[in-house]
Amino acid sequence: MSLRICILETDVLRPELTAQYQGYGRMFEQLFSRQPIAAEFCVYNVMHGDYPADSEKFDAYLVTGSKADSFGTDPWIQTLKAYLLKLYERGEKLLGVCFGHQLLALTLGGKAERAEQGWGVGIHRYSLAAHAPWMDPEVSELTLLISHQDQVTELPEGATVIASSDFCPNAAYHIRDQVLCFQGHPEFVHDYSRALLDARQEYLGDEVYHKAVASLATEHQGDLVGEWMLRFIQQPSKAGDSAA
Repeated sequence: MSLRICILETDVLRPELTAQYQGYGRMFEQLFSRQPIAAEFCVYNVMHGDYPADSEKFDAYLVTGSKADSFGTDPWIQTLKAYLLKLYERGEKLLGVCFGHQLLALTLGGKAERAEQGWGVGIHRYSLAAHAPWMDPEVSELTLLISHQDQVTELPEGATVIASSDFCPNAAYHIRDQVLCFQGHPEFVHDYSRALLDARQEYLGDEVYHKAVASLATEHQGDLVGEWMLRFIQQPSKAGDSAA
């Protein structure tokens, strides 16, 4: 039986990129379609107020990346935080990427803010700080495409760091068998990252831009993280995993 995943899309792509990449929800569908675990998806753009009906049942809810700040005061962000807290207290499995990674940390009592390290772009390498049964295949370090200037600076209570670097100490974390989040973008592909870099070249500055473009010669492990996510969803939750 296929896993049923609700993708909570928190952005719309730049107009010049929409025809080729459609949206972050579609990118995740493509990522997960390449994995050995079957899954089906429903995408809701919560930025536009689109949410699943209460009668809909899912195996997990995934919050995508966004150009918005997770600590922003926009009404749609506050609505999403309240929705995620309700899901968490109900014991639902939650996954977050970039903005979603930060928003879930904030929602559950952690802290996210503009990082003094500045922009992280291109391919980034992380040390793995912990291993869990769903982290299969197992690797000694992790590389992911990234695009962020905000970071989780304090983890929620009960969170375990999975991946870290000097630049981003809280790059991935999980909360028992219920919450799994990554700062990096497993759904990104090199061409999309290059398009974002080109669009932001003036803002990033030449040094950061050229270093990031050079890093794209390296492969990244987005597919591996996609498989980890599905294995995380697939494993049964243990009693007492939620705050309910």
